[in-house]
Amino acid sequence: MKCPAKFANESARLNALSNYGLDGEQMLQSLDPVVRIASRMFDMPVAAVNMIGSDHVFFAASVGLGAVDMRRDVSFCAHAINQSDVMVVPDATLDDRFHDNPLVIGETNLRFYAGVPLLSPDGLALGALCVIDDRPHNDFSQDDQQRLLELAKMASDRLELRRIEVSSERTRPPFEEYAGNSSSAVIWFDEQLHILEWNAAAAAMVGYDLKDKNALQFDQLLAEHERANFRALIGHAIDVHSLDRLELPAEANGLRKDGGEFRFGFSLFGWRDAGHMKFEVILKDLSAQQYEEEALRQQATIDGLTGLANRGKFYRHVEEILLSPAPATVLMIDLDGFKDVNDTLGHTLGDAILREVANRLLQGVSRQDLVARIGGDEFAILLPHVTDATAAMQLADTILTAIAQPINVDGNEVRVAASCGIAQAPAQAQEALELVGNADLALFKAKSNGRGRVFMFIPALRMEAMARRLYGLELHRAVDKGEFLLFYQPQISMVNGAVTGAEALIRWHHPERGILAPAAFLPALEGGPLAAAVGSWVLDEACAQAAYWRRRGAPEFRIGVNLFGAQFRVGDLATEVMETLARHGLPAEALELEVTENIVLDNDDIVLGILQRLRQQGVGIAFDDFGTGYASLSLLKTYPLSRIKIDKSFVRGILTSKRDASVVRAIIDMARSFDLQIIAEGIETEAEYNYLRSEQCNEAQGYLFGAPMPVSQFESLLGIDDSVTAIA
Repeated sequence: MKCPAKFANESARLNALSNYGLDGEQMLQSLDPVVRIASRMFDMPVAAVNMIGSDHVFFAASVGLGAVDMRRDVSFCAHAINQSDVMVVPDATLDDRFHDNPLVIGETNLRFYAGVPLLSPDGLALGALCVIDDRPHNDFSQDDQQRLLELAKMASDRLELRRIEVSSERTRPPFEEYAGNSSSAVIWFDEQLHILEWNAAAAAMVGYDLKDKNALQFDQLLAEHERANFRALIGHAIDVHSLDRLELPAEANGLRKDGGEFRFGFSLFGWRDAGHMKFEVILKDLSAQQYEEEALRQQATIDGLTGLANRGKFYRHVEEILLSPAPATVLMIDLDGFKDVNDTLGHTLGDAILREVANRLLQGVSRQDLVARIGGDEFAILLPHVTDATAAMQLADTILTAIAQPINVDGNEVRVAASCGIAQAPAQAQEALELVGNADLALFKAKSNGRGRVFMFIPALRMEAMARRLYGLELHRAVDKGEFLLFYQPQISMVNGAVTGAEALIRWHHPERGILAPAAFLPALEGGPLAAAVGSWVLDEACAQAAYWRRRGAPEFRIGVNLFGAQFRVGDLATEVMETLARHGLPAEALELEVTENIVLDNDDIVLGILQRLRQQGVGIAFDDFGTGYASLSLLKTYPLSRIKIDKSFVRGILTSKRDASVVRAIIDMARSFDLQIIAEGIETEAEYNYLRSEQCNEAQGYLFGAPMPVSQFESLLGIDDSVTAIA
């Protein structure tokens, strides 16, 4: 544990601290609102104004604190006053200064700390305003630090008021020395209420010039209905020569020079001078304070970019309505592909798009509904008292349609799509976290089904989520134990019916459930930390098998390998691919890497550079599931493709749907114009095969020629002893 350093001018600092008349037995009530706001603003259980003594600390105000070790040597705030800005400790157990501090390892269990030093008018450190949690936080942003600094200014103002109050009870220096330059409004007046002195802050508060004091009485600064009671109070004080034991008002209505009334708080003091009473009042414009506190409350509940409710406010409102109790529906909305838009157009235009989406959400709901920005490009809507699932689905469809309309930003016409998940209470949840969590699961399902979809929560989604988490744990074992294997699905030439290659498809040989298809585990694998490692294994295994088959009688054999998005973000994929080919003696043209549109859109610049390097080396690049995404056409112009794969959803309808047939013909014509090869997936009938061959599609893949199969079965199909195997 590192003890906090002491100042070279420690004696001066302690002397300045004594001017505030604070000690461990006395709290300063005017600081209570500051710590309460801090606690609510940052959603922290503890907030405090901590004053630093010579060998101990004490609190001038606090919320959420129990018994605490008050030694200066263990105090985080004693460290904070040694710097000029915000001191943030995201996780005290990982900080060399505090990892073995009694406040960290003891019952207090302090994990997160953020503190701002509080200074005297002469710049001497008095203590710190801090927020504390027993959980670590890596999300305390620069904006959060700025808000804590603003709250510290409020605390400093109130401490200064305290200093002036204490000073007025001691030997009084001349007014100019005492309060002439103070930011607090200070007025001295006599027994006849004539203003003797006031400072610029006081004069400005009521709209007068400094010189006007000679023509004013203090009660002229009070609203007319306040004056009689105030004069009676002063008369009583004059009679008993003291304000002690008198009931003093804490607030009053003031009157400005222009006749406008305002509410102010004041502290009144009196002393005897040459046999007569003199009085001092310290004013605080409560209208300004109330505005300031309201602004801070707004910052704590409102999203600064869009003006919508923020995450905290949304959760509180969901809790309130469910506790009332009343039914409710929650919609979670996420923009599809917004990262690509943001990266392409820049964050300024991206922010403008988010503001416009927020406006469209507000226009799509009624007054009693609450719209919030949860974070990034994710929004939420609370529909109180709504139980009709059909109505909720219709509203979601209407909102997504509105979002999908063109957005004009600085002359740029932009389109964004969105997906939506819906959950309802009490039918599907009893508590706020459960309800919002269910809507999130429905959103995940909507996005996995494609762009621009709406999905209503069903209990099976929670089972799927539990299965994904379970698979996440089991996948580590599968990698360690070598439980993955590859199946191969043949790809056929439509010119001569020969097997030209195969797509390598991963399977999991689960020790209890047998052979699992990708749909059972790929979502958990792709979203977890093992995707890149498993992708490397697939690449190596597929290339090794292809090299073996080429040496055993299929010299022109080509292997297709699907890539995970994580492989583009870890290491150097292009170098890895070329080293794998070299290791197995496989020429570059024998490998075809398959990428989906989602991979391209999520990592645009990175993916493009890697694929260009690989294509220059002769590796084939195939665009998988072509035609299912909105960006496919534009990507053809940019990406170094060698082949496009027509998605099976179009192949399935070519004989029954004119629209699907037209799409397939258009894809084939477009591919030909780009000098690309074409392979159609999902062919199951001779009729589909003959139709696509008549349209001059190059290659075919589907159950008509064989389902994905293990190595031994594929070798029988391939006919290792023959150089080419024809379709029977």
